[in-house]
Amino acid sequence: MAPEDRRAALIAATLPLLRAHGTAVSTRQIAEAAGVAEGTIFGVFPDKASLLRAALMTAFDPEPALEVLASVDPAAGLRERLREAVARLRAGMRANANLVVAPRELMDGDAEFRDRMMSYRQAILSGLAALMEPDRARLRRSPEAAAHLLLMLVAVSVQRSLGLGDEFGDMEDDEIVSVLLDGLLVRAPHTTSTESRC
Repeated sequence: MAPEDRRAALIAATLPLLRAHGTAVSTRQIAEAAGVAEGTIFGVFPDKASLLRAALMTAFDPEPALEVLASVDPAAGLRERLREAVARLRAGMRANANLVVAPRELMDGDAEFRDRMMSYRQAILSGLAALMEPDRARLRRSPEAAAHLLLMLVAVSVQRSLGLGDEFGDMEDDEIVSVLLDGLLVRAPHTTSTESRC
């Protein structure tokens, strides 16, 4: 097997184990899942942390999400575009929900890994901002600021590790978009002019 193929196979075997066990996954478990001797791992990666970092970079690769955001119909209304983006981003985040805490553990001492993970997040933010750019004049804040808010709302609705799952875990895609665009006030069907100023 070519070195790049072996590397890819080890990463593919590591990802489900990392999702199930976190960084406590052992190289023995990885080797068994990959169908190789444990020493094979260290012929490809210098240590377990390097393999885990490579697996995380694969899991959080922004390209699939950016392709999804680019495929959203630009002719659709802002609310519809954001609803579609939220639905697709949440699906990706749910798949990686158990991995969110792992990067923090693995960032110490590896500036390149930290920078790469930050650049992945920035790429998603840029994709969301581009989705909102046609409606810049309608937004109180820049598309870039709105993208940060939207990504935070999506994250708290998915990731229990943030400690807010019970409060936001039941949010639907429509509600996330509504909170971003309309705020938190409940809209009554008929409001007086005084109430509408609230």
